[in-house]
This record gives sequence, C-alpha cells and structure tokens, in this order.
Amino acid sequence: MSKTTKWVLAILGAFLLFFGLFIFSIISWFFSEPADESESFSGDRVAIVELREPIIVSENIVRQFKKYRENSGIKAIVFRVESPGGGVSASQEIYEEVKKTTEVKPVVVSMGSVAASGGYYVSVGATKIVANPGTLTGSIGVILQFYHIQELMKKIGIDQSTFKSGKLKDIGSPFRKTTEEEKAYLQDLIMDVYDQFLHAVAVERDLAPEFVKKYADGRVFTGRQAYEYGFVDTLGTMQDAIKLAAELGGIKGKPKTVQEFKRLTFIERVVGDAASEVTKLRNEFLNQPILQYRFTSPQ
Repeated sequence: MSKTTKWVLAILGAFLLFFGLFIFSIISWFFSEPADESESFSGDRVAIVELREPIIVSENIVRQFKKYRENSGIKAIVFRVESPGGGVSASQEIYEEVKKTTEVKPVVVSMGSVAASGGYYVSVGATKIVANPGTLTGSIGVILQFYHIQELMKKIGIDQSTFKSGKLKDIGSPFRKTTEEEKAYLQDLIMDVYDQFLHAVAVERDLAPEFVKKYADGRVFTGRQAYEYGFVDTLGTMQDAIKLAAELGGIKGKPKTVQEFKRLTFIERVVGDAASEVTKLRNEFLNQPILQYRFTSPQ
C-alpha cells in the first residue's frame, strides 16, 4: 500500500469518525430530555426550580412549574432566582405560572446575588420571598434601548431606503434619529408596562401603590432594605428557603429535594462550557426583547 493511499484512508477514516459523532450528537440531542435528580424517588419532597440567567424566554421555567404542580409527591417548590430580569412578556408569563402554582401548593422564592427588575417581578407571586441580606433586588421599572448607526453608515458610504405603510412602522430604526412624536409614543408605551409592574408588586405584596411608586424609579436595594420596606418576607439562605417551603408544605423532619438537570449531548460534553458561553452571548446580543424589566449593572 502506497503512502498516498494510506493518507487518503486516514483522512477518510477521520472524516467518517467525525461524521458519525456528529450524527450521534444530533440524535442524542433530540432524545435528551431533562431528568430529575432526587435524594429520594418516594415520599413527600420539595422541588427546586432554578432561574440563573437573563429572562429571554419562559418555556423552560413554566414547564417545570407545571410538572411539579401536577406531581402529588411534591408538596412545595423553592424557586431559586439569580437573574437581573429581561423580557417583559417572558417575566409576566413566569409570574403568572408562579401565581397559578401557589393555588395548589406553596412556592418559596430564594433570591441569590441578583433578583432584580424582571427577577423581582417573577418573585412577587410566590407564597413567601426569602432574600440574602446582600441580595440586589428591586429595580422596579422598564427599559427600552435603540442603537443609531446612521452616521457610521454615512462614513463608510452605505445608504438605506425604507418603504412603510405608516409613519410609526419603522419606529426604533437604527438608520435614522427618533422623532419627538416617536419619543412621546414610546414613553407612553413604557409607562403602561411600568404600571403593570407597579400594580403586580402592590397587589402581591399588599402595599399601597403610592408607597411602591416611591421606590419604583429603577433603583436597586439590598435584601435587608427590601425586608425593611416590605418587598420580601424574610432574610435567609437557600437552605432556609427549603426549610420554610417544607414547613408550609406540611413535611415533617428534614425535607428531601428534587431538582431537574439537563442531560448533556456528546458534543456538549466534549466542548464543555464553550457552547454554553456562545449561547449566552447569542441571547445577550441577538435575542434581546425590545421592552425589558431588566437591571443594567456596570460591568
């Protein structure tokens, strides 16, 4: 066998191996359903649902709440929130699902380092809210941002034309300045969504709207301040939240917990955290909702 033939066979073998792994990863991705990791598969348990990212979509969190709500062996749910918020609609959908679940069984929110804006919105429908003293929460408000690149386009010699059915159809276009009429329209839009946030907090926390509005200018406050103002129920850790949830759910003794984890595909195991980081970057820059309940912190 010639050296050339050996090289061709080696390259062909490597290609077939890579192709086989690729097909295997695709198949495993389609069949890799999330699974539960539990201290026990029997008896009364506390389920843990985690939100550990900006809120872009709601489906995964909503699905978990529905699953645990319908499971008679789950007596309570701890909702761990570690999020600066995100999209308005997604935040509202999670909030509604939390409220719906509290009609069946207790839900206790455990706030991590940041549970602000939409991260606070999704929390207020819970039975109880537990925050660490140093948690950053609050940031009750709405933000909408547009980029304008018309000057950059002029400098590099690119022109752009827009044809529209109405004067507001291309509102927020990056290719021109926002008009005063558009600014007024957008501000009205923002204030309507802001009022929805304000109303949810006032109703769920049993606070006067005027009192909530005093702190609803976008500011964040610590968990200790939130407790003093009445925006959370108590201060404590994740373990304190689990203990409280167990008590509210009528579980005696040390509570057993159950938590969902995602089965990784072969490619995800090989690539490791890189795939996760790419997904985060994509969500951060490409999948951003326009209207957001989001705390924007300095990096």
